[in-house]
Amino acid sequence: MRHRNKIRKLGRTKAHRKATLKNLAGALIEHQQIKTTLVKAKAAQSTIEKLITHGKKDTVAARRQAFKLLQNHHLVQKLFNEIAPTFKERSGGYSRIVKLGRREGDGAELAILQLVGFESLIVEEKKTSEKKKKATPAKKEGKKAAEKKPKETKEAGEEAPVEAKAEDKEEKKAEEKPEKKTEKKEKKKSTKKSSAKKETKADTSKKETNKKSEKSKSESDKKEEKS
Repeated sequence: MRHRNKIRKLGRTKAHRKATLKNLAGALIEHQQIKTTLVKAKAAQSTIEKLITHGKKDTVAARRQAFKLLQNHHLVQKLFNEIAPTFKERSGGYSRIVKLGRREGDGAELAILQLVGFESLIVEEKKTSEKKKKATPAKKEGKKAAEKKPKETKEAGEEAPVEAKAEDKEEKKAEEKPEKKTEKKEKKKSTKKSSAKKETKADTSKKETNKKSEKSKSESDKKEEKS
């Protein structure tokens, strides 16, 4: 039985539990509102209210006690200079818990833990964030349109040289065709001339061989007659 046992263990060890409460308190001081589970919100509510009471004292000892838990000089300054002065006339109840229902999946109860008196700031921050979200798609669309225009101009510029290239190719082909025909004719003529030259050379060589044979025969006949 858990009589007179108010510590919420949160399914963690002491060190882990202390770290989670420190993180939740720091996030609440930084943003004035956090979304977490209901059990964690109830556990963090008591710690944040103790910190705010230290901030209302505004002494060196109180600052040291706050730093002991938060371990962050920036958060301690914000607590003592911005948050605590707004609760000077308030004796307690510096935060509130708003239930949100159960989470999908594990069914854990969700809640918003927020500081009292900072609702207007939270709403303004949400509006600015929404405006930024709306502005970013418009900027993106403008960038896309600006990118498309040069692309279109590039494509148009590319099409013109492509057409010019095609015309140049056709002209080159038309010029190459007669050149090829003349080259073929010249080749044929050169082959004919070379064949004719070869024939003439062969004929001359035959005639020379015939003359030599006739000379040798006549010489042999003369020698026989002398003998």
